[in-house]
Amino acid sequence: MDLKLIDKLGRVKDEIGHALVGQKEVVNLTLTALLAGGHVLLEGVPGLGKTLLARTLAQVLDISYNRIQFTPDLMPSDITGTNLILPGRDELEFRPGPVFASLVLADEINRATPKTQSALLESMQEGRVTVFGETRDLPRPFFVIATQNPLEMEGTYPLPEAQLDRFLFKVLVPYPSLEELREIVTLTTGISEAEIVPIMTGPEILAVNRLAREVPVAEKVLEYALKILVATHPGNALATPGVRQYVQVGASPRGIQSIILAARVTALLAGRFNVSFADIEKVSLAALRHRLFLNFEAQGSGVSPDAIIAEILASIDRG
Repeated sequence: MDLKLIDKLGRVKDEIGHALVGQKEVVNLTLTALLAGGHVLLEGVPGLGKTLLARTLAQVLDISYNRIQFTPDLMPSDITGTNLILPGRDELEFRPGPVFASLVLADEINRATPKTQSALLESMQEGRVTVFGETRDLPRPFFVIATQNPLEMEGTYPLPEAQLDRFLFKVLVPYPSLEELREIVTLTTGISEAEIVPIMTGPEILAVNRLAREVPVAEKVLEYALKILVATHPGNALATPGVRQYVQVGASPRGIQSIILAARVTALLAGRFNVSFADIEKVSLAALRHRLFLNFEAQGSGVSPDAIIAEILASIDRG
């Protein structure tokens, strides 16, 4: 195990805390997903620090950063880039779009139309984009942090199922507590501003990603994670009463891939080189909540995916 890298991971979290008050669980899950090589969907009302988190991460990790503000009139070429005719020359020149950065913030992604949302699909899955038949590689590492407002807010479009499945985690951003609000006011309305110091580099992030894939997972721990996944399917013998009643479609195989990858990074962040049952439990909610599709009865009864997953976790035996 590279102890220097592990030490830097702890310092990254501390440095983010200098600019972002509270939201420790959100920071931990977002950092875990990025170090696992995945993408994150942050959901919460405006003003909770989602954009600040993405910008601070880019500064701490010392990687290039672009922000895309999604709006109903945003076009796919506004994301990927396009070919332009140069004045006085009979040739086309490619002008890269904002997706050509190591960390891309897709802000309020559910305010754009599904066609534009889907423009991110190839880049998130393949790490490249195709413009006018020519494929271009994106920088490495490459991460997308997308933010969205709750769907009940006016002017939002639900993300397509295929797009949702590309996110390693969906993280709910809670409203700050009274004490956190007090600290936010003190930090943001005074004279001094937090200075962010770069801790890691792009190559080091890729090194952590490779190291995480070497973390062993015991057979019993893997079996436990697999049982959690199959229990999300209504027709499976392990399905709970809530799953059978309220779930229309369970989690895809990407769900178990996300759980195992994230659990390996969680173990590294804790200074361990083995995955525990607790690591699996810690990441399951964020890895599965956007992969369960509930039926109309669940929506009418106010049943959430989180409640279903909590029921599953309580029912699965670790043995």
